[in-house]
Amino acid sequence: MFENLSQNIEQAFRNIRGKGKITEINVAETLKEIRRALIDADVNFKVAKEFTNKVKEEALGKNILIQVEPGQFLVKIVHEELTKLMGGSNTGLSIAKNPPTVILIAGLQGSGKTTFVGKLANHLKGKGKNPLLIACDVYRPAAIDQLTVLAEQVGVEIYKEPDNKNPLLIAQAGIQYAKKHGKDLVIVDTAGRLAVDEQMMNEISVLKESLKPTETLFVVDAMTGQDAVNTAKAFNDRLDFDGVVLTKLDGDTRGGAAISIRTVVDKPIKFISAGEKPEDLELFYPERMASRILGMGDVVTLVEKAQQQFDQQEAERLQRKIRKNELDFDDFLSQIQAIKKMGNIKDLIGMIPGMGKMVKDVDIDNDAFKHIEAIIRSMTKEERMKPQIIDGSRRKRIATGAGRSVREVNELIKQFDGMKKAMKRMNSMGAGGKVGRSMGALRRR
Repeated sequence: MFENLSQNIEQAFRNIRGKGKITEINVAETLKEIRRALIDADVNFKVAKEFTNKVKEEALGKNILIQVEPGQFLVKIVHEELTKLMGGSNTGLSIAKNPPTVILIAGLQGSGKTTFVGKLANHLKGKGKNPLLIACDVYRPAAIDQLTVLAEQVGVEIYKEPDNKNPLLIAQAGIQYAKKHGKDLVIVDTAGRLAVDEQMMNEISVLKESLKPTETLFVVDAMTGQDAVNTAKAFNDRLDFDGVVLTKLDGDTRGGAAISIRTVVDKPIKFISAGEKPEDLELFYPERMASRILGMGDVVTLVEKAQQQFDQQEAERLQRKIRKNELDFDDFLSQIQAIKKMGNIKDLIGMIPGMGKMVKDVDIDNDAFKHIEAIIRSMTKEERMKPQIIDGSRRKRIATGAGRSVREVNELIKQFDGMKKAMKRMNSMGAGGKVGRSMGALRRR
């Protein structure tokens, strides 16, 4: 996500790092490179120019403290202006005072609209809502089937009328069904087209006017760059939607749509999506995204992702096992699976400050844990619980069952033993309790 843009901006800052003070000349040189980086990332030219002008005005209009290095000062200003450019703060979903809350989803075909509907349902279900999906894409082959599969996958109900070709009647009946069955939130999936056309615009306009949704969200494929911004503007001129959803950010290293869209459309980005899993959805926080673009990491989002997968009871159970030095391979396997649910491994590493640059050219396979899981699953229940009994003959059998080499089995067992010893040392120093208490405190926040 934003790899090329981050790399080019980092290169631009080298013009001013190490300088004794900020001058109009070195600021101009740096901002020229930043403007070029933004345009290369498919940011609207006018937006890029206005942005760099504001940064220049801020940089040259302030007195710098002696202790602050000019390069750091300019990074701070760029971060602040980038945050403002993308909206300033997070804008959450509005919830109706009288349920059900109705969320109308619009977008072009192929934008990831239906997949987003499933992700949004999963997200809101995790917030304690009881969502109902309504299938109103009556044109695209298998659209209803796709939404049905997604509904089953995330464990929510779907309302559909496969033989009815009138989206408005389906939506109205679905909302009545929601009221009757105690659903406090409804997500309406509408039809898209390959391009903006009058029939699609008329249909979605009628749906919005008749249903009076609490929220209308426009889903756009970030990989289409500036076209995404133009399409969003066309929809907004007709629909006056409430917010934007950017999908497929894992396939786009430029990021121009995320930076331009707020300024051009004057509507907030509410969600971003990268990946195909139901969990691959994030609320959009401009400040955090600015930090990612500038290579400063995003620890807050990383912690939030971890909190979603590690509950307090699990943390306390692990704490007890750490105290007794009883961690086993079943615990190890459960932690691996929780980490995998957090999202793309390379993106997670990139959220750690300073790590983004280190992994930008490294190909990190999202199946990197697969061989470890295969080895652990090849062990018997007793071997997982008592790794110390795994002798030479057992290691050979485990390797054969996992389709891996004995050397890989030996390395995994050695690493596991090393981890247990490190945790034992932490525990003897009193750190184990602190770790457990910290995890519990994080969960309660």
